[in-house]
Amino acid sequence: MPREVAWAYWTNSENWDDPPARFEFDGPFALGTRLKTILPGQELESVIRQVVEGRSARIEMDVMPAVVVFDWGFEELGGRRTKITQRIRLSGGGAEAMVEQAKMLEHGVPQGMQKLAGNMERNWAGPGTQEKRETQDPS
Repeated sequence: MPREVAWAYWTNSENWDDPPARFEFDGPFALGTRLKTILPGQELESVIRQVVEGRSARIEMDVMPAVVVFDWGFEELGGRRTKITQRIRLSGGGAEAMVEQAKMLEHGVPQGMQKLAGNMERNWAGPGTQEKRETQDPS
């Protein structure tokens, strides 16, 4: 799918679906917007720290005294394809104490990215998937 379609899907908070987590945004997907991740028995706060419209975003989560940084990228590959990347970094004074928790992300993130890509594809394709692709991409 085109990069702008993937970006529009991802930046719409209604599409953030990752049970059991729920997500709340205090505004539109923009610099300074606060996000709350609500998990059973736990709430995590994040802030959108950087946005390059249609291309990338940085979300930072304070997990005192460490910080988890999520860098997302959307790269047009041609042929109406988009490469989506997510890089996660753990830094700060308490980072060493959180290494085991961070390792859990190593296992969950690839599955989450696959789920996100599948949801995007299904949303973009909609009803009549094959017909839509044939009319948009005559290759």
